[in-house]
Amino acid sequence: MEPFDVEKLKEQEYQESLQNYEKKDFGQSWVRASAYIFYLSIACFFLMTWGGCYRLYTKKFEKPKVQIQESTLYTPKYK
Repeated sequence: MEPFDVEKLKEQEYQESLQNYEKKDFGQSWVRASAYIFYLSIACFFLMTWGGCYRLYTKKFEKPKVQIQESTLYTPKYK
């Protein structure tokens, strides 16, 4: 029976925790990162499009009342 090597056990535990951390880390896992970026870009595109349409709807162009000389109308009025 071998005596337990404490340093070896600590190193093994450290390596396992490091692998666990790297699996969960956003920067280390390109699969997780690419899915996150994909869904984030879809959400941003949708929100920007919806916001632009809403802004155009609320600030739509209103025709100004333009003063036109009566002599230039389709049926002109003379003095």
